[in-house]
Amino acid sequence: MNSASTPSTITAVRLHGPRDLRVDQVPHPGPPGPGDVLLRVTAVGICGSDLHSYKDGRIGDNILEAPLTLGHEFAGIVEAIGDDPMGGDFKALEPGMRVAVDPAQPCWRCEMCEHGHPNLCHHLHFCGSYPDDGSLVQWMHMPARTCFPVPDTIDDAGAALLEPLGIAVHAVDLAKIKVANSVAILGAGCIGLSILQMVKLSGAQPIFISDKFPWRLKVAEELGAIPINCDEVDPVQAVLNATGGQGVDVAIEAAWADHSVQQSAEMVRLGGRLVIVGISEDDRLVMKHSTVRRKGLTIRIARRMKHTYPRSIRLLNSGAVDLNRLISHRFPLEQTPEAFAMNTAYDDDVVKIIVDVT
Repeated sequence: MNSASTPSTITAVRLHGPRDLRVDQVPHPGPPGPGDVLLRVTAVGICGSDLHSYKDGRIGDNILEAPLTLGHEFAGIVEAIGDDPMGGDFKALEPGMRVAVDPAQPCWRCEMCEHGHPNLCHHLHFCGSYPDDGSLVQWMHMPARTCFPVPDTIDDAGAALLEPLGIAVHAVDLAKIKVANSVAILGAGCIGLSILQMVKLSGAQPIFISDKFPWRLKVAEELGAIPINCDEVDPVQAVLNATGGQGVDVAIEAAWADHSVQQSAEMVRLGGRLVIVGISEDDRLVMKHSTVRRKGLTIRIARRMKHTYPRSIRLLNSGAVDLNRLISHRFPLEQTPEAFAMNTAYDDDVVKIIVDVT
């Protein structure tokens, strides 16, 4: 890294309080330490969990106590490396490499990490979750092990969206979907639409998806789902009618984890499976006990993902999934506050917003 050309300050988008997002100048992070790399961030996706933080100044019981750089779906270019820069593919990273970045930073030394569950690490750090700054910034340090080189066939936005695709892969892993299982997905945002593509690849049929925004349901239908507008019809009754009153084998909740959780449980057949991916706005999980008890449901709750980036890269590189179809808007870094305002209001048929940092 050429210190003569290194700026002393860089641009970052930081949350100062609920709906108080500012474009700030912050110190350049400097050269990376051992095991780390310096990244020049290229593209960042705005996620539903970012919107939770933006709207409420918290996500669950994680409360904002100081200005925080948001963003965790991102890609970048390796600008400089520290000692031992082993990447996520267990090969050394080099300056100039384009990488997709897993925002989770496990310790790799605790019991859960040793058992192969780094998403449940006892000492997990996570980009854009207080107090760990995120990726809506020009340059940042990341552990080399969280960085996965991507081929030139995957553009910067696609590399950033490998993060929500990884969430979808993990959700389908938890669902244990078999060929010709029937599936209902609640929520047709980026995560729900990514799950839809994974469910379809798993051989499920039919696949129902519910949402209240018609433009998102249009995308879902184009991707092979049977759309249900939950503002126009009762989605539970629609699924039961379509399945002869039996319900689906699997329901995956990918909305806001509020009344949609109970709807999911009511859609599932006796002995079926329910996977909850959405994050509750009021930090509560509510469902009717008799529904899940009498049906004997198996309920799994997704905690992000684990070991999914290599698979996600192969899927995207092969053309088996289409992530660019989910992108509806792009903003430069300096207009990120406007992007968050649009996404929160669901204006202009927004599905997925990409912030182009460079």
